Amino acid sequence: VPGEPNISYICSRYYRAPELIFGATEYTTAIDMWSAGCVMAELLLGHNSDALFEHVQPLFPGESSVDQLVEIIKILGTPTREEIKCMNPNYSEFKFPQIKAHPWHKVFHKRIPPEAVDLVSRLLQYSPTLRFTA
Repeated sequence: VPGEPNISYICSRYYRAPELIFGATEYTTAIDMWSAGCVMAELLLGHNSDALFEHVQPLFPGESSVDQLVEIIKILGTPTREEIKCMNPNYSEFKFPQIKAHPWHKVFHKRIPPEAVDLVSRLLQYSPTLRFTA
């Protein structure tokens, strides 16, 4: 409903956009694009398997919201202050350990088309406004 806050505890944890983990209640369909990026990455990670769906694992397998954020940071690196502000302005002064992003070509050890890797990287952006849209 326009003008009314949403709830931040929405979506299965493994597919939850970082702004939701930061408690944002003002969000858009960008949260769905994040989830789509997670699913696509999982399918690509299991791409060369004989039994595709038996080996598919979550890209960000956090056991709690905090652990989920840690798993995201392990791959995307530490969000900048500006990215944190885009996710939830209330957390802009929050301090995180500085971790470098893990290159996508190392995440996908197998031969994956560069266009697919590019799509995943554009869906899994910290800043909701920078994510690809449908």
